[in-house]
Amino acid sequence: MAARKPSARAEAAPAGVPTFTKEQELLAYREMLLIRRFEEKAGQMYGMGLIGGFCHLYIGQEAVVVGMQMAMKQGDQVITGYRDHGHMLATGMESRGVMAELTGRKGGYSKGKGGSMHMFSIEKQFFGGHGIVGAQVSLGTGLGFANHYRENGSVSVTYFGDGAANQGQVYESFNMAELWKLPVVYVIENNKYAMGTAVSRASAQTDFSKRGQSFNIPGEQVDGMDVRAVKAAGERALEFARSGKGPYILEMQTYRYRGHSMSDPAKYRSKEEVQKMRTEHDPIEQVRNRLLEAGLVTEDELKKVDAEIRDIVNDAADFATHDPEPDPSELYTDIVR
Repeated sequence: MAARKPSARAEAAPAGVPTFTKEQELLAYREMLLIRRFEEKAGQMYGMGLIGGFCHLYIGQEAVVVGMQMAMKQGDQVITGYRDHGHMLATGMESRGVMAELTGRKGGYSKGKGGSMHMFSIEKQFFGGHGIVGAQVSLGTGLGFANHYRENGSVSVTYFGDGAANQGQVYESFNMAELWKLPVVYVIENNKYAMGTAVSRASAQTDFSKRGQSFNIPGEQVDGMDVRAVKAAGERALEFARSGKGPYILEMQTYRYRGHSMSDPAKYRSKEEVQKMRTEHDPIEQVRNRLLEAGLVTEDELKKVDAEIRDIVNDAADFATHDPEPDPSELYTDIVR
């Protein structure tokens, strides 16, 4: 067997973070790898001119959404911003439908009319995809209010980034959520750069887990590159919100490998910084190394998983490039005028 290149360390679970079973490790590996390969393909297709408009890739942040999804229960909702393809796939939305929407085809989740930032699935309890920075926070709080009103035991998991955390509507939402003890978990995906400005230059308080303190909302910082840590923190936060105690904030300390969007060359950080994160903290490589070092799987078994994932993604790309565009008569369908 060829020696593996040095990569993300496969360390024992930190204190307070439970170890995963073989089944959990494989599930996390497969789900994160699907997101990674899908996003890589989306980036290629954007470069070929098959995807128009904006396209924000999730590469590097996969552990956040996969770990949270592993902690959630049936009926819990997800709402997020524009870096949303990973969230869609993690909730179980089909790769074909997501890729078709990216290419503006009628088989897409919004019939080809929403694009990268505006698709949803009621069936999977995924409520978007929102292009306005921070807009999803008030909407996610509204989902929490609906759960509270209906007494259905569900929790709204509302994702937003470190840049959106400085928007005013976020704090209006915090106030309402705590005042009415709404079942909302606010997941702040701190990838350290917002659109292109380092957190240290844009935020007076860089510990985002403390952003709810003036509203008495508890929070914690989480290693967002370790899927085990994310799942454990997610379970704590979801139980807190589900039990009627009100909202909870999770700051996921993560990292995106690509620019803010496909048009961003990311010159505000060094190649060495990105490579260091890839080498030492990659969320997928951590799981891969744990599986191999524990003797739970072989290299060949993981190669088979990788091949299956590539087939799914290639099939989605093929479908998305051959599916017809929506008929012009659909232009005003579902639009209130």
